[in-house]
Amino acid sequence: MTDVSTGPEALTGGVVDDAADAAVDAVVADLVVPAVDSPTEDFAQQIADAAEAFLVSVQAISREAEGSRAIALMLLEVSQILLAGARLAAQQDFTPVEEYQPDVGPDPDLDEMRLRLARIFGPVDEYTFNFDPYDPELVTGTLSDDLTSIANQVALGLRHYRNGDVSEALWWWQFSYVSSWANEASAVLRALQSVVTHARLDAEFTGEEEELAAANEMLEGEDPISQ
Repeated sequence: MTDVSTGPEALTGGVVDDAADAAVDAVVADLVVPAVDSPTEDFAQQIADAAEAFLVSVQAISREAEGSRAIALMLLEVSQILLAGARLAAQQDFTPVEEYQPDVGPDPDLDEMRLRLARIFGPVDEYTFNFDPYDPELVTGTLSDDLTSIANQVALGLRHYRNGDVSEALWWWQFSYVSSWANEASAVLRALQSVVTHARLDAEFTGEEEELAAANEMLEGEDPISQ
C-alpha cells in the first residue's frame, strides 16, 4: 500500500530533523490564539458585555432620545462604562501576545452618530474641563466628539474579543482606558452632571449665560428617568 502520509515526515522525505520540527511548530504557533485561564475569560466576557451595552445604547440614544431624556440616559451609560474601565485599571497589567496589534478591519463609521449627538446636545455640546487635576490648564471639548472617541476605542477592543483574541482585547481596553478614554469619559460625565445640577438645583453659575439658559431649557419638564 502506498504511503500517503501528509505529516511532517512527508514534507522532509521521511526524515524529520530538529530544524523541520521547529519550523512546523512555529507555523502552528502562529495559527493558534493563546488560551487564557477561566477567571480571565469570565472577566473579559463581563467587559465585553459592558462595551457592547455602551455601544448599543449610545447609538440608540443618538437616534431616539431628545433633550432631557438624552442627558439623563447618557449620564447612566457613561457611568456604566467608567465602572468597566475602573475594573480594568484595578487589574494587573495585561500583556499582548503580539508585538504589533493584529488587524481586525477598519474602524466603524460613527460620524453620523456624532452629528446626531451634536444636534441633540445643541448649545451645551461644547464644554470646558481640566484635563489633569494637577495642572490648572483648562481645555475645551465637545460631548459629541468625546463620546464618539470613547465608542471607537471601546469598539476596537470588542472586535479583538469577538475575533477570539481575549488577551489583545483586555490589553487594549486597559491601555486605552488608562491612556485616553478614562479622561474623556470622566470629563463627559462631569459635564452631564453639571447640566443636571444647574437645572435641578438652580445653582450659581460662572459660565456663559446663554449656555446656562440652554441647559435649563433642555432639562425642563418631567423627570426623564421616571418615564
